[in-house]
Amino acid sequence: MPDTVAITELHPELTEIADGLEFPEGPIAMADGSVILVEMFGPRITRVHPDGTTDTVAEIEGGPNGAAIGPDGAIYLCNNGGCFRPAHHEGLTFPGAFDPDHYIGGRIQRVDPADGTVTDLYTECDGRPLRAPNDIVMDGHGGFWFTDHGIRDWGSRTADLSSIHHARIDGSAITEHVFPTDAPNGIGLSPDGTTLYWAETHTGRVMRRTITEPGVLAPTVPFDTSVLLCGLPGRVLLDSLAVDGDGWVCVAALIDGGVLAISPDGSQVEHHATGDVITTNVCFGGDDMSTAYVTLSSTGRLVSFPWPRPGLRLAHQ
Repeated sequence: MPDTVAITELHPELTEIADGLEFPEGPIAMADGSVILVEMFGPRITRVHPDGTTDTVAEIEGGPNGAAIGPDGAIYLCNNGGCFRPAHHEGLTFPGAFDPDHYIGGRIQRVDPADGTVTDLYTECDGRPLRAPNDIVMDGHGGFWFTDHGIRDWGSRTADLSSIHHARIDGSAITEHVFPTDAPNGIGLSPDGTTLYWAETHTGRVMRRTITEPGVLAPTVPFDTSVLLCGLPGRVLLDSLAVDGDGWVCVAALIDGGVLAISPDGSQVEHHATGDVITTNVCFGGDDMSTAYVTLSSTGRLVSFPWPRPGLRLAHQ
């Protein structure tokens, strides 16, 4: 990672597509111009049409979080188990404290978009329960990578050490590949599929590992600094991410309110301001993949704006 990081402030013109959403997250740009997303405090999966109208795809018990379309057209869902309860302050919505009475356990689920059927694929790995799966990316080889954000329980003054996993879409295999991590959130792949990226919420760091074959990461050695793509300065918390067509890692930023785009070598950072302190996720769509769709969760909105580079078409998108 470079010793210094240049940050460019940008203020795109936002187009509001929908409002009144209950903490939107996990957007997926669809070929028909709609966007499928989760409403974490709905809790549900929702389709937002270009005119701003919405349909419920499925009601989801727990806490729907990151989502991706699989090769079978189904929605593969990270469910954090309802580890966050909604908190409200001055008209804004925030993820509140852990409430064990509302927590059903973390899980990876398959959702049939045709009839809303929800199936649990994974609830544990090697006998350890999944705590709070957060974000997911398909690898194009019948599997996917996902983060387990873990739980911070203020009542008991405890916080999980958590992990990066790979799993098969048919429910046949799940493997823990990176442990420990500190509240991993967004996850994505480089355009050539050889680098895995994830963002750590509380450290403000974006990490990376080399993929040697589907579902396999190259080993690292202790104190290997090459695994750090970028550490963001100041008080910034990182949420979910996407990678654009030029390999920039685009991370939704909390507190700073925007999307931080990090160049492939980590030397440049663009801050695309959104004005929402809980900007949680970004995806790319449109005919030329140059439209960024962004969830502004504290104000319950889905917005779009032109992206300065072509977006990256995801596997099965």
